[in-house]
Amino acid sequence: MRQTPYDMLGGEAGVRALAAAFYDAMDRLEEAHDIRVMHAANLDEIKDKLFEYLSGWLGGPPLYRQKYGGICLTKAHAPYAIGEKERDQWLRCMEEALIEVGAPEELRQAAKVPFFRIADTVRNRRDDTAASSAHAC
Repeated sequence: MRQTPYDMLGGEAGVRALAAAFYDAMDRLEEAHDIRVMHAANLDEIKDKLFEYLSGWLGGPPLYRQKYGGICLTKAHAPYAIGEKERDQWLRCMEEALIEVGAPEELRQAAKVPFFRIADTVRNRRDDTAASSAHAC
């Protein structure tokens, strides 16, 4: 039987560790400065929300949906100016987090395109100029 990414990461504990490692990377990587300043000083609440979202997205329990209902990523990120630079910073933090939690190489490679799609979906700026997102909910 094929394992879900959720299972490959070690279930709840592994996905929670991934969410924490993601925001820890954002906190420490200088190249993530632009996206770090979009967040509150204390990252505990957003770590929990990312864990809940990733749980369902990676094939585990749909915790975010159960707690908050559906999610529109573009609406949630609309208040923030997100262009290619910010998208790439997010991807860099996720790449670092996957390595940090010891995600299998197979999973890290398989996740690249889906994570890119998520990060690109919330992009609402093109070439450092305001533009409405082409991705609607």
